[in-house]
Amino acid sequence: MLVLQLVTQVCVVAACAGVFLFLGVQQLRAEAESSALNIARSVAATPDVRELVAEYSADPGTPDAAKLRGGPLQGYATAVSDRTDVLFVVITDDHGIRLAHPDPDRLGDVVSTSFDDALAGREVVTWESGTLGESARAKVPVYAPGDVDRPVGEVSVGFERASVFRDLPALLTGIAVAVVLALALGAVAALLMRRRLERVTLGLQPEELAALVQTQTAVFESADEGVVAVDPDGTVRVWSEATTRMLGVAAAPGTALRDVPVDPSVRDALTAGAPSGLAVGDRIVYVDVRSVRRGSRALGTAAILRDRTDLLALTERLDGVRTLTDALRAQRHEFANRLHAASGLLDAGRGEEARDFLREVSGRGAVDLRVAGLNAVTDPVLQSFLGAMAESARERGVELRVGPDTLLRSTLREVEDTLAVLGNLVGNAVTAAASSSADAWVEVTLLDELDGGELVLTVADSGGGVTEPGDVFAARTVSGTGTAVHGHGIGLPLSRELARRRGGEVWIIDAGGRDGGAVFGARLPAVMGPAGPGEIEESDDE
Repeated sequence: MLVLQLVTQVCVVAACAGVFLFLGVQQLRAEAESSALNIARSVAATPDVRELVAEYSADPGTPDAAKLRGGPLQGYATAVSDRTDVLFVVITDDHGIRLAHPDPDRLGDVVSTSFDDALAGREVVTWESGTLGESARAKVPVYAPGDVDRPVGEVSVGFERASVFRDLPALLTGIAVAVVLALALGAVAALLMRRRLERVTLGLQPEELAALVQTQTAVFESADEGVVAVDPDGTVRVWSEATTRMLGVAAAPGTALRDVPVDPSVRDALTAGAPSGLAVGDRIVYVDVRSVRRGSRALGTAAILRDRTDLLALTERLDGVRTLTDALRAQRHEFANRLHAASGLLDAGRGEEARDFLREVSGRGAVDLRVAGLNAVTDPVLQSFLGAMAESARERGVELRVGPDTLLRSTLREVEDTLAVLGNLVGNAVTAAASSSADAWVEVTLLDELDGGELVLTVADSGGGVTEPGDVFAARTVSGTGTAVHGHGIGLPLSRELARRRGGEVWIIDAGGRDGGAVFGARLPAVMGPAGPGEIEESDDE
C-alpha cells in the first residue's frame, strides 16, 4: 500500500508539473507575441514613419540602399530595437522592400517572409524563421497619412526565441522545487498513514483482515455462546446474535455500552473482572469476562455469555429427585427397622404384642414423618418429598406444615418440574423463616384440578417478607456462594421459567412485611393425573 501510494503521488505530481510547464510556456509565448504586436503598432502609427513609407511607396523605383542606411527610418528602427530589446524592427514599402533592417546590408532587398496580410490591412502574429532565425513576430500594416484604408507598407517586429524563453529556467526551477516538496510531503503523509493503519489494525494486512472477518463470522454464527467485546473507551465493538437472543437487546458496533438499554447489573457484569451469573428475565446467563491484550497494548474486554437455564433447570430437577430419594431411603430404613421389631416379637413368642404393633403401624403408616397436615397429601411422591423437606427444615429450627385447605384427588405425573418448583419455593421460604423469626414456620397448600391435571400450590412463611417485589424476578448478578432467599438467588427466576414452559406461572401473592412473611403461588398445568386402580384401592383401605 505504501508503494502504491508513492507511485500514485509521483504520477499525480508529474501530471501537474507537465500541465504547469505547458501553461508556463504558453504564457511566455503569448507575452512575447503581445509585446511584439504592441511595438509594431506603435511604430506603424508614428506619423514620420507613415509619411516616409508613403513617399517610398509612391516612388516606382527601388530605394537606394546607401541612402537607407543613414536614413531616418533606419535610425528610428535601430533606436526602437535598442530600447525594447527586440530581435529586429523591419519596415517595408508596399513592394516588400526593406526600408529599415537590423542588417544594413539587406536594406533595399525584398523581405524573406510574406507581407500579403499586412498589405491587405490585417495584423498577423506568428512564429516564423527568417534571415535572423526563428522568432515570435508581429506584422502590422502602415497606412498613408490621412488615409486609413490604404496600406503603403508594413512594420514587422520580432523577439528572438532565446529571449522569449529566458525566464523558462526560473519557471522550471520553481516547478521542480514544488514537485520535490509535494513528493516529500506525500511520502511523509504515506508513512504516517501506514503507521496509523498498523496501529489501528494491530499490524494486520488487508488479506489477514479479510480472513479474520471470515473466521469471526463463521465462529459467531456457529457458536451458541454470546460474545460482547468492549474497547478501553467503553464502546461496543462486537455484539453477536446469540447475545441479542440471551439478553433480548441488540447493540450495533460503535455504540457506547452505557447507552445500551440493558439492566445496570447486566452492564456491570459485562465489564466485571470475575465470572458471574445473571438472572435475565426467565433465563440464567453465565458471564465470563476476560481482558484482551495484544503485546503490551490493552484492547479492552471480551465477555462470553452462556445460557445455563436448561442446565440449572436439570440440576434443580435432580435436586428434587435426590431429596425424594433420600426420603424414600429413610422410609425404607425405618420400615425395615419396624419389620425387624415385629419379627423379634414373633420370635420371642409375644404374638399379641406383635399384632398390636403391626396394627399401630398400619394405622399411622409405615413411617412417622411428623408433619402437621401431611395426611391431606394423598400422593406418595409429594408426601415423601414434603416429609424429607420437613426433616431438613426441622434441622434449621423451622416447622414445615401442610395447610388445612390442601385437597389432592389425583396423582403426580410430572415429577421433575413439580418437585423443582416446589423445592425452590419451600427452600427459599425455610431460609427466610429461619433468618427472620424465632417461632419459624412454613406452610404449603396444594390443590389439584381433576379435568386439566393442573396443580396450584402456595408457600407461606413467617420470615421478613420480600423487600423489593418488583425486582424478585428481574435481571441481577447472582453470587456463586450466597444463600438463596427471596430475590437473591436463581431459584425464583428458574422456577418461573420451568412453570412458563408448561404454560403456568410463579408469582408473589403477598410480599409480606412487618406483620408476616411472604406468600408465593405457583400454577403448573398438566402435571397431575387420575389415580390408578391400585392407588384407589389402597386409599379406600386406609
